[in-house]
Order: sequence, then structure tokens, then C-alpha cells
Amino acid sequence: MIVPADRATGKKVQLMATCLCDAFFDDVAKATVQVLEYLGCEVEFPEGQTCCGQPAFNAGDWSAARRMVRHAARQFTGSGPVVLPSGSCAAMLFHGASLAFEHEPDFATVSDLAGRTWEVLDFIVSGLGVKTWEGTCAKKIAFHSSCHLRGTGTPAAARQLLGSLRGLELVGHAEPEQCCGFGGTFSVAFPHVSANMGLLKLQNIRAAEPDLLVAADMSCLMHLRGLAEKQGHPLPVRHAIQVLRDALVAERKIHHE
Repeated sequence: MIVPADRATGKKVQLMATCLCDAFFDDVAKATVQVLEYLGCEVEFPEGQTCCGQPAFNAGDWSAARRMVRHAARQFTGSGPVVLPSGSCAAMLFHGASLAFEHEPDFATVSDLAGRTWEVLDFIVSGLGVKTWEGTCAKKIAFHSSCHLRGTGTPAAARQLLGSLRGLELVGHAEPEQCCGFGGTFSVAFPHVSANMGLLKLQNIRAAEPDLLVAADMSCLMHLRGLAEKQGHPLPVRHAIQVLRDALVAERKIHHE
């Protein structure tokens, strides 16, 4: 995974909420705004935003992916950071898009967007310099580090912030680098392989007996939660940004309706 060395930082940010926030995880987008505003950021939300282009990119339809990335570049203008509550979508913009546009005439425009794109937890730690988090979370948490986080600062940032919460215990589990099996279009093309990979992941996570499964990618959480529910043994899941927001609410630092 190639991550731009010099990415824009600042207190005025643009939020890309991602398709999964729009369809299934609206509270993750809300929590992202609440946390960033608590940290003093001014959050803008370009209303014309759509998809990052990853599904088309992964399916090999780079022409369609380029159209989506070009649209994103037109929406997220300026020089400030673009922040996403998704390691997967962030990786598409700062890595996948650069590959797709390597020999395109508008590479410079896409490269500029790539250099301003952050996953939110990495942005909090590496961009804003926040190293610890206020609040209490008296839970045992298993953190799933999704495949798209490899080579990025997000896993370390997530563990640093979560681990600083009072009462929170980060529990390890077997094969922590193992894929959950979702893989976007992979789960559609190879549903049985995808499900079996997910069930193995669930088995390893459950063996650690966590109260909560936490990740920085909603796609992984959706996949694992769905498999657990289908088994008849639901597993509570939260995005890491929700855990940070909930800790602030518990400390009455912010209000959550």
C-alpha cells in the first residue's frame, strides 16, 4: 500500500461519508462529524458527492472507476483534507485512484486529491496530533484490522486512541491479519468462499470473548455482523469512531440525540 508522504492537514475538512454510511451506517457519519467538531474542526459536506469508485476499480472496470474519481475530484476541491470514516474508501482515493490514472492526462488532479485524503482515525492521530482520548469504555474490545488498512497509519492510530480509554481492554485473537472474507465484489462473485472466511474470522474473534467487535471499515462489520446473526449468535459491532464519540457522550463532553 502506497500512502502519500505529505498529506494536507488542517482544521477545515471535507467529509466523504461513503456509500455504506449513506445506505446502512448513517450514525458513523454523524459520529465522525461530532468527533471532528469536538476537536475544533470545521466540517464541510459536499452534497454532490457519490462513490469513491472502488467497486468498479476492483471489478476491473477502470473506465467507470475513473469517471467516479473524476466526479469526486470535482466535488472535493480546495487544498484542505478530505476525511473518510472508511479505510477501504480512503485507500481507493489515495492509492487505487492513482494506479487507475497513472497514464491519464488528468493524473495531477487525482494525485492532488490523493494527497489530501485521510482515513479519520489516522487523521486524528497523524494529522491533528491527538494521541490520547478522554472518557471511559468499560468493555473488552476486539479490533479487526481490515485488509485495506495494511501499510497505513490507521491500525496503530485506532489502537492508540482506543487503548487510551479508561476501562477499555483490547483483546487479541488468533490470525489477526486474516481477511474477513467480504472483499466487496468478492463476496458476490464467491459467496461460499467469502462466508467460510468470515466464519473462521468469527470463530477466532469469539474465542477472545470480546464484548464488542470494532473496526475502521463498515464493510467488514456488515459482513461479520450478518454472518453472526445468521448463525443465531449476534455479535455487537461498532465503528471505532462511534466508540470515541460514545466516550465523549458518557463524559458529557458532547450531547448525542
